[in-house]
Amino acid sequence: MTLVGALPAPGPRTAGWPKALAVLLLAIAAALIIWQRTYRTVEMMLAGGVIRLFTSDGVYVAASRQSVYFGLGSDTPFGLRMSPECTSAFLLLPLLVVGAVMIVLRPRIAGQVLFALGVAVVALILVNQLRLLVLVGLINWLGTDQGYYLGHTMFGSLISVLGGAAALVTFVWLATRSPRPRESA
Repeated sequence: MTLVGALPAPGPRTAGWPKALAVLLLAIAAALIIWQRTYRTVEMMLAGGVIRLFTSDGVYVAASRQSVYFGLGSDTPFGLRMSPECTSAFLLLPLLVVGAVMIVLRPRIAGQVLFALGVAVVALILVNQLRLLVLVGLINWLGTDQGYYLGHTMFGSLISVLGGAAALVTFVWLATRSPRPRESA
């Protein structure tokens, strides 16, 4: 099964759908900017759930502050607050804009672009959750000072850059690859 042809071919009745789809993607990008605080709240709620899977110490999510506290049953509890610079939302923005432009320029690959966007969005959200989990693990292992420095500045940045690059490459590859020719049986 291929995605090519999954969306209607442009014709008199469907000629405007690529532009409408592009506008929708741009509207989603704008919504991420406008409601990025809400997005960060959801991200931290997800992070709290992920951290609970890997620790027996107490975890508390302060959703209204986009914060997660962990190690509550230990001698060294710690809290992380998701700042606007640390959210995956801003990694998603360029992909949404590029996806919108690609759909306007090449409407026939709209299905591929949407599929590629879906994969990239999931990948970037998972990368950011991995970054937070590594940060929590390093703080628990090495302590507040060294663990936070290595987890946030060194490994966190490395995970974000490599994960973002991998998501971008995957997005471009999936959105622009030619479909395989069908084999006849």
